[in-house]
Formats: sequence, structure tokens, C-alpha cells
Amino acid sequence: MSPPRSSVWSFPPSSGEAAAARPRILLVRTSAIGDILFASPLIAALRRAHPRAHLAWLVQPEHRALLERHPDLDEVVEWPRAKWQTLWRRRRFRELLGEVRTLRARLRARRFDLAIDLQGLLKSGFLTWLSGARQRLGLGSREGSQWLMTEVIPRGGDRGRIASEYRFLAECLGLPVEDFALALHPGPEEAKFAEDWIARAGLEAGYAVLCPFTTRPQKHWMEARWAALVPRLGAELGLPAVLLGGPSERAAAARLRARIDDSSQPGSLIDLTGATHLLQAAALIERSALVIAVDTGLGHMGIAFARPTLLLFGSTRPYLDTTRGNARVLYHPRPCSPCRRRPVCRGTFDCMRAIDLDEILAAARQVRETPP
Repeated sequence: MSPPRSSVWSFPPSSGEAAAARPRILLVRTSAIGDILFASPLIAALRRAHPRAHLAWLVQPEHRALLERHPDLDEVVEWPRAKWQTLWRRRRFRELLGEVRTLRARLRARRFDLAIDLQGLLKSGFLTWLSGARQRLGLGSREGSQWLMTEVIPRGGDRGRIASEYRFLAECLGLPVEDFALALHPGPEEAKFAEDWIARAGLEAGYAVLCPFTTRPQKHWMEARWAALVPRLGAELGLPAVLLGGPSERAAAARLRARIDDSSQPGSLIDLTGATHLLQAAALIERSALVIAVDTGLGHMGIAFARPTLLLFGSTRPYLDTTRGNARVLYHPRPCSPCRRRPVCRGTFDCMRAIDLDEILAAARQVRETPP
């Protein structure tokens, strides 16, 4: 059964023929890294369908880098969420109202014909409504945001396939979905950073990127196993390991380093946790020989760059079909899977514990030998 065709794609007569020929479209997905990557194929699909359109994306400042160099995107507009939250907590409501009005003026000055809420939450729905676009399309809108839309499309597609809900939306909008692939575009500065760093570190022969950090404990793989994996990557695959993560994850990285240092078989681990900005990390992932990650945005970058990638999923299972021959998900469901935010295992996290070193190394050999 083909997806239902949305009625929202006819622009309002008041916009005029010129606007219809060159529509102004706003995409709203404010966070997070992985979710923005999943939605990124919509940019190219919209550009192919409407080559003269003005395409903009509304996002939180900390994620701007994911979008600002996309060749098919005309503009990135920031929503200063952290500032709004600070004003709210400090009960500085007059200032907050001023900030809301400022953003509203910035958005409405752009005279968007269509705004698409890709997040479907009340906060994203409010921002979509704030844009002033006459046509406001919500993807699976809930929390009351549906009342701020002119049309809502339910989330659809194959839940087991990466980015399928956004592909489904593209089909509903009559957009081309050939090569509907995640997209990320580091710039020449990041490319030079990565090349210079690889040369200094002597890693021209290849390296594995490890991304073990994420926001929820039930999504973590055990620190002891990460520490045991590092020497085996070197001994069995000839790959030193590069650890990537954000500044908030430095303490966890230090614990992992300490485990390796205390091991009877210390391995080669280069810790760059908190030492790179987002696109520098992306450039290192783009040049890696292997990516091993939990359910985290950096791991999904491996798929975007068509690198050999292994993703360790447990309590969450955003997809099993990566659409890449050289990317695999390792996942062992339990009767309680997926528990998402409500684990019932009392911290044993058996779904993650079921993924062992031998399975990872066997899968790593397979994805490295398989074309994308």
C-alpha cells in the first residue's frame, strides 16, 4: 500500500505564482545529533523536487554544525533553547517574552510558505506555529502540537529501517526517495584537521573509532568490555582505537583508560574525548577503518559516511536495517525489549550484556570485507 498523498503541498493562492514557483520552506527539528542525521535526507529530496526553493532549518545552536555546510540548504536558523530555559527558571518572564518575539520576528520576516515539524512535540509545534507559515505540517504531532498544525501526517514506514519515518513523509509529499541517505558535510577545515592529526598520530594505516558514551545508562555497553575490546582490535585486526565523545564524557573516558592501563594486556587507545568539536569528530569518523558505537549520534555518522560500522543496541532499537552492506546492528532482544526509558531489569541490562567480544570481532571482520 502506497503512502497517502498529503494535501499540504499545494501552496496557498495568496502566496502568488512567484512564491509557488520558488517556495520558502522551513524544517523544524531542533535536536539531537542522531535525529537530525535521520531527517537529513529530506533536504536533498526537497531540493530535487523544488530546485528553486528557499530551504531553511530551525535547530538548537549546539547542533548547527550538522547542517550549516549542507550544499542544498540555504539557511540555518537557531532556536536559543538554553537561553529560554534559563530565563524561565529565573522567572524573568518579560525577558523571555522578548526573546520569543525576537525569534517570531526573525522567522516571519522570511515569509515561509510551508513549515514542517519533524519532531512532533509541543515545543517544536510551537516553534513551527511561531514561524507564521500558512501551511504547517506535523509529523506524528502529539502533546497538543497537532492543534497548531494545518495538517498532520502519522509516522509510518518500516520501523526497522533507518530514517524510514522521514522517507515515508517524503513519499507522502511526493518527493523523490531514490538514494534517501543520511548526509553530513564537514568542511575543508575539518578535513585538514583530520588529515594533519592522522599524520601526527601515525595512523595512516587505519584506526577504529569507538563511541561508547550516551545519555542513558541502559544504552551503555559495559566499561570492562570496552577495555577488553581495545587490545583485541589491535592484536586481531591491526587497528588502534580512537575514543570520541563530548566534554561531559571525560570522566567516563578516564575510567576506561584506567581499566586499560591496569590490564595485563594494555592496548593502543588514543583518547580524544572532549578534544574535538562536532565536525572534527565527524571528519575523523569519515576517515576511519571501523566504527563501533552504542546508540549515539556519533555512531550514526559512520553510516552517513558509509564506513564499516557496528552499532550495539539494547534497551533502544531505533532500527535494524542500516541500508548499508557494511553496517550492522548487534541486538539481542529480551521479553522486555525495547524498554526505552523504563528498564525493568534493575540495572543488569541483559540485552547489552548479551553482546560479547567474539561477536563484535567477527562482525567487524565481516563489515570490513563488505562494500557499502
